This record gives sequence, C-alpha cells and structure tokens, in this order.
Amino acid sequence: MGGRPAHNAAGAGGALAERFAATRALTEALAAPLSEADATIQSMEDASPTKWHLAHTTWFWETFLLRDYARGYALWNDDWPFLFNSYYEAEGARIARDRRGMLSRPSVQEILEWRAHVTAAMEPLLDDPALGPLIELGIAHEQQHQELLLTDIKHALFQSPLGPAMWTGAPQTASAAGAMGWYEHPGGIALVGHDGTGFAFDNEGPQHRVLLEPFALADRLVTNREWQEFIDDGSYRNAALWLSDGWAWVTANAIETPLYWQGDEHFTLAGWQSRNPDAPVAHVSFYEADAFASWSGNRLPTEFEWEAVAQNFDASGGNQLDTAGPPAPSGGSELFGDCWQFTRSAYLPYPRYAPPEGAVGEYNGKFMSGQVVLRGASCATVRGHSRASYRNFFHPHQRWQFTGLRLARDL
Repeated sequence: MGGRPAHNAAGAGGALAERFAATRALTEALAAPLSEADATIQSMEDASPTKWHLAHTTWFWETFLLRDYARGYALWNDDWPFLFNSYYEAEGARIARDRRGMLSRPSVQEILEWRAHVTAAMEPLLDDPALGPLIELGIAHEQQHQELLLTDIKHALFQSPLGPAMWTGAPQTASAAGAMGWYEHPGGIALVGHDGTGFAFDNEGPQHRVLLEPFALADRLVTNREWQEFIDDGSYRNAALWLSDGWAWVTANAIETPLYWQGDEHFTLAGWQSRNPDAPVAHVSFYEADAFASWSGNRLPTEFEWEAVAQNFDASGGNQLDTAGPPAPSGGSELFGDCWQFTRSAYLPYPRYAPPEGAVGEYNGKFMSGQVVLRGASCATVRGHSRASYRNFFHPHQRWQFTGLRLARDL
C-alpha cells in the first residue's frame, strides 16, 4: 500500500491536528496488549514486528516533516534511521527486511518515548497550510501501518501452538447471509480515478475514462459456507479451475483451505474461535479467489467495474476499524469493509501517471509490477481511510491480510 498527497493544502489546521493526535494514539492502543516478546517477533518476510511498525511510523514523521521543516530539530538517535527506514533508497542504507525481527533493541519503551517526543515536536507544524498535504500523507501512511500491525501480529501469534489471544472476547458476530443479489451496470464510458478533491494517493490518478461492457457485481462477499462447499467439491484438487501459476502454488504448498482454518474453527486476534458460516471468507489469495470464481460460474470484477459501482456507496460505511479490538469480517450489503476484495486487474499505472520527485516518489510507482489490485476496505482498515478510487495491491499468492472476494459476471 502507498502513495503521496494529490490535493491542495485545504484541511490543514485544527481538524488535521486532531486527526494526527488520534492516529498516533490509536497505533499505541493497538500495540498495548502485547508483551515485549510479542512485539518483537517476525513470522515471515511479508510481515514486520509490531515494535518496528511503532518505530517506522515515527521515523516517517521525523524524516519527512521534522528533519526537513522543523528549525533546529535534531534526530532522536542517529543510528535509528538505518533500523526503521522501510524501502526508501533515497534515504540510504537500512536493515534487511527479513531481519527486522532480530531487533531486540531498542525496547518497546524506548520506542514509545521516541514516539512521544516526535508527536510533541510535530505540534508547531500542524497549523502550517503549506505542510498540509505532507501531513495528510503521514496520517494515511500511519493508518496503513495500523492495519499491517494487526495482520502481521495475527500471523505471528498464529505460529504459537497455544493459540494466544491478543484481546479477550469473541470478535464481532456475523449477520445471516441471504441469497446473493447483483448490482447491474449497463456499461459504457466511465470516469475512474480520483478527481483531485481531498486527499488521495498518487496511484489513484490521474482521473481518466474507461470503456465498460455491461456487467453485474455481487451485492455481498463470498461467505465461509460457500467456501466450504468449494472445498467439499474437491476444488483444491481440480487443476481445471486454477490458473497455471495458482495450480503450481497450491500443489507446491499443499494448500487445502484459507489461511487460519482448522476444522470448524479459525484463528483470530481473540484466539481460536468457531467459524461462522455466514461471515465473509477471509485470508484467501488471488489464486484461490480466481479459482472460486471459476468454480461458481462467474469471474472476478475488474478494478474499474468495482469502482463504477462503488462511486454510489459511502466509503466510510460497513465493518471497518473504529477502536482497538479484534477485527473480524461480519458481512452485510456495503461495498466497503470486512475484506479487501480481489479484482482481476494488474496493478499498473494509469494513463499520464508520473511518480512525484524525491523519496516519497518511491511510495508507489516502483511497485507496479507483478501485483494485483484489491478494492474496498477491511475490518482492520481505519474508518475513513478508503475511497472508491483507493487501490490496494498484493502479490497473487499473499493472503495474510483480510482478503476476500466479490463475484462479477457479464451481462
């Protein structure tokens, strides 16, 4: 996930300062239930330790705001940029991504002290209209890492035979899923991409026209019950349903179920829980989503079909993250929330797209290769973070995020 601001400085000021403070506080609230050991472990290269997320989001503010715009600001620790830079080549050398879990020091407490220092040091900059777009980017960046913090620690805790819970109590219960309905679209020329009003990441634009053939988009996500039927029909062993790369991935990794499934249970941030058949299926890969769509006699939507329908929905609706607690898909008729939804679209630049200059230009453009676009938002996405034009993206095999699917079909 990533981007840069694509709007003017409107929105800087008191409301921006409040959102900055709320964002910083939520990150810390999400990490609060974890022990020092919990916050340090790294379960795979795709995931980062919670402690690293706490630090990297602080490094971002210190590097791109305080260092460059706060007169007389001195770095908290000259050695820490090497530890907490993510992938910005323009910002110099950094620790290898798969070694982040080896950072037993600094401690969580030391990082929290750094966070408090940076948060306080940012206060004079929050009312500067010229910095509004960059502050907006920083807030959106930290919100992305809040979702990553949740999904990364879920994967880490899943590795324990004890099935530890990050929060007590069951996640949100699912509502009964009715028969699947369809939003029909007549096709034609559609205007897609961000219109330049308010904040957006650079990969959401420029706005441009696309030609759509008549299609229909399902009015809800695919459920656990439907996925169990897919499994019971032997679909994980039926090569005819799978893309060639997907079949190679399934067979090489002995994939038989979505990630976190075991019997009638699934692993959640509240530990092992009974799996609700009416809840949207989550933690599937693009390969699995595409195979299910083929099995069902449908297909995945293109990202532009999805956006054309989503323009009529409230992006802040649905099951999204409001407070620190165990996120879980619960279902409903909203286009946003529950799970990020796979499309069949490759993650590529739009016509006339150009990455911005400087280090922030590395946020998006260099990742436009070999990934697929997901749309919507998940139960771990901070409410208000997403838009109809928002483009998330992952490699086809990845499924540690709350990823699901919504079917489409031709008319």
